[in-house]
Amino acid sequence: MALSSNAQKEFNRPDHDDLPYYFGLTFGYSNMNLHTEKDPRFLQYDSVLSVEPGASGGFSAGLLATVKLSDRFELRAAPQLIIGGAKTFTYTLQYPNSLESAVEKKTLPSTIFSLPLQLKFNSDRIDNFRVYMMTGLTYDVDLASNSNERNAQDLIKLNKIDYGLEAGVGFNFFLKFVTLSPEIKIHNGLTNIHDRDPDLKFSNVLGDLKSRMIVFSINIEP
Repeated sequence: MALSSNAQKEFNRPDHDDLPYYFGLTFGYSNMNLHTEKDPRFLQYDSVLSVEPGASGGFSAGLLATVKLSDRFELRAAPQLIIGGAKTFTYTLQYPNSLESAVEKKTLPSTIFSLPLQLKFNSDRIDNFRVYMMTGLTYDVDLASNSNERNAQDLIKLNKIDYGLEAGVGFNFFLKFVTLSPEIKIHNGLTNIHDRDPDLKFSNVLGDLKSRMIVFSINIEP
């Protein structure tokens, strides 16, 4: 009976791995923060006692385009838009002015267009399940960056362009008509995105700023 039951188990999308390329959609949630370094002259500025970056969440949606390289390796592009991942900083001020409090929280809105290029390594398929690992490079553009507006508000100015490395793991569930793939990855920015302005007290105490993200996504491939 056991052999007969196994023989009758449905094997979904048996020809999927033979496709030379295929497309899909991705939806995700990103937890973002910034790795900060204080400027060497931080101790010379007595107006700001401390500064701490905060994490925030953003939602993403995009497309997937995957090309088969071999039985194990695939190349994937995943252009997407990340919305709502504001960058926050909490400052402790020694000499706040009449419009400030001793603890000031500054928020920088962020809308990012991200273009990752990833190399995937697939495990053997077990029935309708498979594990994969991926790594790649990303090119990111902060569409909400506006130096003039942030200068007027005495806010930190960030560069529009960022490059990063990412790595992660995912799981393919082969359903009858689609492949559903939950995935988690980490993203580390490679470039300093801080456009430091010595005339801004919330900027001149900081040195390099580099982006960090943990991303959970669901990929749908018809």
